[in-house]
Amino acid sequence: MTTPTPDPPRCPLGFSDTAPLTHRPGAGPRPLPAVEADEGGVYRLRAFGPAREVLRSEGVRQAGFMAEVTRDVPFLGRPPVLFAEGEEHHEMRRSTARYFTPKQVEDYGPMIARHVDRLLTRLARRGEAKLDDLSLELAVAVAAQVVGLTSSLLPGMERRITAFVEGGGDSEPGSAPGRGRRGEALRQQANLGLFYLLDVKPAIAARRREPGDDLISHLLSRGYSDLEIMTECLTYGTAGMVTTREFISVAAWHLLRNPDLRTAYVHGTEAERHAILHEILRLEPVVNTLYRRAEQPLRVGGQTIPAGSLLALDLQATNLDRDVVGADAARLCPARPLPRGVTAPVLSFGDGHHRCPGAFLAIREADLFLRRLLLWQGLEVVQEPRVTFNEVVKGYELRGFRVRVR
Repeated sequence: MTTPTPDPPRCPLGFSDTAPLTHRPGAGPRPLPAVEADEGGVYRLRAFGPAREVLRSEGVRQAGFMAEVTRDVPFLGRPPVLFAEGEEHHEMRRSTARYFTPKQVEDYGPMIARHVDRLLTRLARRGEAKLDDLSLELAVAVAAQVVGLTSSLLPGMERRITAFVEGGGDSEPGSAPGRGRRGEALRQQANLGLFYLLDVKPAIAARRREPGDDLISHLLSRGYSDLEIMTECLTYGTAGMVTTREFISVAAWHLLRNPDLRTAYVHGTEAERHAILHEILRLEPVVNTLYRRAEQPLRVGGQTIPAGSLLALDLQATNLDRDVVGADAARLCPARPLPRGVTAPVLSFGDGHHRCPGAFLAIREADLFLRRLLLWQGLEVVQEPRVTFNEVVKGYELRGFRVRVR
């Protein structure tokens, strides 16, 4: 007689009414195949183990967010770090790691706090604001300091960055182009031209005159061309600005909807606050799907995946894998017990050699903003955000999130 495997222990600290807010209808822990080829031949991975195995494999390459299109454009020169592979990628990550270490992120604290205080002073003066606009402005200001994009000729860099990812279309490799794509392509080219002329080119000129401790100065020291620097700035802009904006907004939404969670967060230690933020991110991964292309046959989840196949990793599903996170997978439980080697956000920051380099910065930035904001006793929600989905980033967008202070 076979002894049934017991369920993982339930979380003793769960907030029972706190469930994901951004998942598409029907999402959640379901008995779906861990690895399954769809009718288009794309292998969909929904379990933690197979997904992490793919992310750590040297037999795959980046395939999402137009990586394959960019890789095939020779005049762009060196691929940005997000798309590079092999030793080129490893060396680039080693050389830029110092900008994102916990110690360096700690040093960014006073700079982040100044931006937070500026934004909250404006909120106090006006009495009401859209939280998604405040979070975007903060994310852009902080990432701009780290990258070196601080010499723009005109304000509005946040609009030029977001225009790149809000133009519609589907970034899944092989997806059919939408209607009106030619016009959209022309608009994207115009947006990229404005970003280069108004933001990137002035920053490069300023760093050539006076190098700083930032990414652009580092790239110049390595002989990067202006175009190569522009592609890196665009990569860090979308990855560091757009995604952090959404995370701050969704974390604020959870904390403002649940008074007990808000109290635990505001009065917790830094470690306790970060645990809450990590758990919210586990439930609400900003990027829902990661893509990889198999460069050789892979054995994953009991299946052999042929070379050349596209793999789509469903992070909402992997982060709700009950075998890893427990029976209450869809409920919020800060500091939930996890197996050794599994980080609190599970796969929300990715894994392996392409794991998000700005993970520490994103959590630090969100914490400095949210704690100051939520200490405000007179803060209330005027309008909850509407949830839409961006198929370029493969993630949710929260818009119209209005708050008021009394």
